[in-house]
Amino acid sequence: MYKDIVSAVYHGQYKIKLTFEDGKTGVVDFHKYLKKGGVFKSFSDLEFFKNFKINTELGVLTWNNNIDIAPEVIYNEATNTPLPSWMDA
Repeated sequence: MYKDIVSAVYHGQYKIKLTFEDGKTGVVDFHKYLKKGGVFKSFSDLEFFKNFKINTELGVLTWNNNIDIAPEVIYNEATNTPLPSWMDA
């Protein structure tokens, strides 16, 4: 189970400092998502990227209410904890 994001602060370039409901914090560098293309192509506009919000109902980070990243992945990257076993491929 993932933890809700309760705070997100822009930290320069493509980095965001996140705080989760369990009190853990970490900085995630989203630059690698630029290479994924698709909806993440929008991240090439840094002003677009900086305009993120927390969907408080779902506890996830969103851009323009239609782009988000799996919360388990974000938690893993920010806190350096293992992904849930059901995500191992």
